[in-house]
Amino acid sequence: MISTTDIVITIAYILFIVTIGLWSGTRKKKNEETTSGEYFLAGKTLKWPMIGLALFATNISCLHLVSLAQSGFDSGLLNGNFEWMAAFTLILLALLFIPFYIRSGISTLPDFLERRYNRACRDWLALISILSAIIIHIAFSFLAGGIVLETLFGIDMYVSIVVIALLTGLYTIIGGLRAVVVTETIQSLVLITGAIIITYFAWNKVGGWDHMTAILQKENAMDKLSMVRPIGDKSGMSWIAVFLGYPVLGIWYWCADQTIVQRVLGAKDENHARVGSLFCGFIKILPVFIFVLPGLFSYILYKSGTMDLSSLQTVGANGETVLNTKGIYTLMITQLLPKGLVGILVAALLSGLMSQIAGALNSIATLSSYDLYKRFKPKTSDKKLVSVGRWSAGIALAVSIGLLPLLNSYESLFNGINDVIAHIAPPITCVFLLGVFWKKASAKGAQYTLLLGSIIGAGVFAINKVYGAETLIGKIPFMMMAFYLFCICVLIQVIFSYIYPVKHTAQSETLYWTSIWEPLKSKGWRGIGNYKFLSMLLLAIMGVLYVYFK
Repeated sequence: MISTTDIVITIAYILFIVTIGLWSGTRKKKNEETTSGEYFLAGKTLKWPMIGLALFATNISCLHLVSLAQSGFDSGLLNGNFEWMAAFTLILLALLFIPFYIRSGISTLPDFLERRYNRACRDWLALISILSAIIIHIAFSFLAGGIVLETLFGIDMYVSIVVIALLTGLYTIIGGLRAVVVTETIQSLVLITGAIIITYFAWNKVGGWDHMTAILQKENAMDKLSMVRPIGDKSGMSWIAVFLGYPVLGIWYWCADQTIVQRVLGAKDENHARVGSLFCGFIKILPVFIFVLPGLFSYILYKSGTMDLSSLQTVGANGETVLNTKGIYTLMITQLLPKGLVGILVAALLSGLMSQIAGALNSIATLSSYDLYKRFKPKTSDKKLVSVGRWSAGIALAVSIGLLPLLNSYESLFNGINDVIAHIAPPITCVFLLGVFWKKASAKGAQYTLLLGSIIGAGVFAINKVYGAETLIGKIPFMMMAFYLFCICVLIQVIFSYIYPVKHTAQSETLYWTSIWEPLKSKGWRGIGNYKFLSMLLLAIMGVLYVYFK
């Protein structure tokens, strides 16, 4: 439980964000109606700092703070690969995908698939994108936030989730993308500040790097400092699994997921979109140090007897004491921070929770309006599209809350969310990559790949959930499973693209690169803000970091 001062700080922050969101989303000239372009894409006025911070805020939710701290406690820096590998994927987004998205003037990524392939591909991706936004971006985030709020305030998890859902939905549904991005920018700064605060206090409590390594050596756990694990590592996250599996997950998440890419689609121009994406890549270096490392610090404090985890202990079916580490971040807040700062950390957690939910709701509203409703009623007015989007977002909130009991069965929230992504991403990553780089990728080939790839992925996921590790499929780590499913999808698309040869339209003829160097012909801004220079700098920094933490 936390003090009255911290409760006041938390409530004040929530009211502040809701007020800012409503103000920024409804601010317009007298008698001026909100157009669909303004509501869904912020009138294409977003500049690179706001894009970068909004991308980061949409990605980093309360789920990440809670689950990355849990993974830091359980396995050390290993899951930090999901943060650092994202930097490489954001470079791909900036260099290879953004030019198509911006130049084609699309409003949604399913819209891009229709222009490159056909209407069936657009419909399928729209449905998958809405479902993934509800499950991955909203429901899992609610679950993490509910666990934290229940532990801190003693409020029933579902009650706190419904309250946060109503408040976030209020400014998101009314204000659209502009309200989302403005609040996300503020929330990114609050979230990063809060994470740095708890990292500082945990570091001081640990007593420095030498003391930490001494404890790890004593516990025979020096591998917790390693980001690169050998083949066959019991974690299932060997270097080969990360190298082959992450790009499948990452390209879908960062380059082909509407919830993420919508911030880029609202960019003022191509340069702002590219530099904004790369700016997010630089920010993604931080989570390993301010989200994952504090979890490792808590492991050190636990082993040295200076942190009490008795409240997380339960008795298993065999009578042994089991440590449920889902609540480790909450205990760090309450045991390591003085009054006043606890309220700031709770505000940071709520920032992550609200920003991801807001981004996902706006994405769902856009997809439902542009890609589903407008298809059947192409002459729909802007006012009606906005109304449909708002209703869709409200329904999505209700559905995501209904999924919480099912998702709560995962022992690790972070592994749970990536397990789901590993079975959704392969066909989508496949059709985007081949569509952008292979001239012969046909509409029918993509259509069958999305359909069959999704069915196979769902089937594999179901087998794993029903039979677990008893089957050969159940023994495959999810990162390698993502790679194998991707290879199957590539094979499906290549075969069907030859069975049903491509028939390019005047539009699709311009939506693939003739060579990997073609997208680099754009000069970009001069000086340090040039996207080529920033890409090389980010690559160099990531290379140095991986060598140091190998």
